[in-house]
Formats: sequence, C-alpha cells, structure tokens
Amino acid sequence: MLTLIKNTEVYAPHYLGRKDVLLTADKIGYIKDKIDLDLSALSVHVIDGTGKLLVPGFIDSHVHLIGGGGEGGFKTRTPELNLTDATKAGVTTVVGVLGTDGTTRKIESLLAKAHALEEEGITTYLHTGSYQTPVKTLTGKIEEDLIFIDKMIGVGEIAISDHRSSEPTFEELSKIAAAARNGGLITGKAGVLEIHVGDSERKLDLLFEIAEKTDIPIHHFHPTHINRNEELFEEGIRYAEIGGYVDLTTSTIPQFLEEGEVKCSRGLRLMLEKGVPVTQITFSSDGQASLPYFDENGDFAGLQVGKVSSLYQEVRSAVLDEGVELETALQVITSNPARILKLKKKGEIREQHDADIVMLEKESLAIDTVIAKGKIMVEKGVPLVKGTFEQ
Repeated sequence: MLTLIKNTEVYAPHYLGRKDVLLTADKIGYIKDKIDLDLSALSVHVIDGTGKLLVPGFIDSHVHLIGGGGEGGFKTRTPELNLTDATKAGVTTVVGVLGTDGTTRKIESLLAKAHALEEEGITTYLHTGSYQTPVKTLTGKIEEDLIFIDKMIGVGEIAISDHRSSEPTFEELSKIAAAARNGGLITGKAGVLEIHVGDSERKLDLLFEIAEKTDIPIHHFHPTHINRNEELFEEGIRYAEIGGYVDLTTSTIPQFLEEGEVKCSRGLRLMLEKGVPVTQITFSSDGQASLPYFDENGDFAGLQVGKVSSLYQEVRSAVLDEGVELETALQVITSNPARILKLKKKGEIREQHDADIVMLEKESLAIDTVIAKGKIMVEKGVPLVKGTFEQ
C-alpha cells in the first residue's frame, strides 16, 4: 500500500512549503511540489492535506514504559504505557528508562515492554540502568549492553543532586560516562548518559566538574528535569553556554508550578531569549513516572503520574502562548533528540527517512492524523490501532 498525502504544508521540521508526500511502505518515498499517480493501476491511499500541516513524528526521549514510582509504598507503583497513550499524543518513537525503583522493576522487563510496543507499531529504544550506582545492567557490563543489545543506546537515568540518588561520586559518574561513550563508539550509537537532576543545591556541579577535569565530551550527557526550579533552570542555561545539552520535563502538576517549576513552553522562550541555541534544547515527558511531592521533612506526601500527552502540549503552548516559531518549537521533540541520540532516519520529513508523520490542524495545531512506520495509527483524532490489551 502506498499513501499519498496531497496539498499539505510541510514542516520538516523546517518549513518546506506546500508539498505532496508519498509514503512507500514504512519510508518516505518522495516529497514533491506535485505527485501524480495512476490511482486506477495502483493501490494508493490518498489523504487530503488541505488546511493541514505535516510535521515529523514526535520523539519522547524519557518514558517509564513499565511505570515508575514507589516512593510511597508498593501501592504507588505507576502503570505501564499503553500504545495509544503515545500515538494519540503524536509520539512515534520512545526511549524507555527505569527510575527510582531499579529493584522490583528490571531491565529485562523494560526490554520486553519495548519489544511489545515495537510489535504494536511504534519505534522503541532504551537506556540501561536506573537511578542507582553501581549500574545494574542486563549483561553485567555497560559496554556489552550497548554492543550486544540493539535497543540499548545509553545509560540512565542516573540520579544526581537528589535525596533518592545513590550519591554518585565524581569518579563513579566519570567511569559510567566513559563506559557509555566506549560502547557508543564501538556500535555507532549515541552512548549518552541520561542524568536525572534533583533539587539539591549541588545542581549540576558534578557535570561541570567532569567537563572541566576529564576528556569525556560534554555531548555524552543529557541532563533532564532542568526546569525543576528557577535556580536549576538558570544553571542549565550556564551549562548550555559551555556546549551542553539540556532537557526540560513537560509533565507537571499545579503544585510544582506554584513552588517555582518553570513551565516548559515558557522555559523554551526564555532559553532562546538568553541566546541558547535551539539545537541544544530538548523536551521529554517523563511519561508514566510518579510525580511525587514531599513535606518539609522529606517524607512522601502524595503523587500524580506523568503523561506522554504533555510533550506536544508544551510545544503547542510554546507556539500559541509564548510566540515561539513553529519550526523552532518542533525541533525540541523531533530533529534535536534524533540527532543527540543518533536515531537514524528519525526526526525529519526527508526522503528515505522512516514514515513517522503527524498531521496537524493549521489554525489550532491540534493533532489530526498520526502515522508510524507508514501505518495510520490515528485518524481525525481517533485511534485506528490499539494496543493488545486496549481492545
């Protein structure tokens, strides 16, 4: 089956103008001003893109595929991600992580869940390890996880500056990063270290120290939750100024915002105004994570669950509420994570790239149609393909 999208405005994510786009199986075959096919001789599904915008499928680089949490006891373990949680939100590629709980939740289960979601229709990758050090891997070594397990592209999320972390030292974190880098070099993968940053006053001290005292390139680190509070946000800008990448977390609750968390859409605008290149900024949802809050004594007081749907909501808000250009805002969930994580054939509408496409309503920027690997998953906002246990 060929899919021909006619007369649509293409953001690849940079604006290409009004085009026709032909999808051939799971790839983008042609992007032309006009594509004419003999519809009587071919099996072609035609989509009228008039009044619509065509953008790359969204990449969520930090999702707890098998759930997270547990800070408030076993009953607070959050649920797994369902297929339509991702597809209805325009997400066609996810990177799975473990979090606080690297004991009752295992890398083996995370890998199995990633394969399940891939079978159901979206693209999945993983990081090995969890908050804790020493890093718990599948094979026994970080390098071997990256070399022998196709889906493994990095390590994390390793927690720093957080009361739930294992308090990794400069030496420990440097050795983990070096192992990730070496595994990446051998395989051509990113070999990134996904860093969970808490709200300790130490903030990014460890990363600045590693950048200053070691030969490990700064691009191997991907610190997330940088918008957790105003002070960390400002330090994130300083980190970006020396060439580092910064990741803002889109899932939040009103209490966090009241306590000083920087809303992602506003954070993107502020970083751009401060001169941070958009190419150094990503958004991720922290989907299915617990969003716990603690009292003044550090005791658990309650939680909510992160949502993958928040990823595009914050990009849309950046455009509609903060005045960020659409082609700029889209980069933080498309081409930027694809480049930083070395996800080949992802993040752009380009010939021979994977046919991961989202069609938006031009005026409202609402999601209309989602195509993953050439298959229509959502049409007019309604899921056509559901997960195995969503039927």
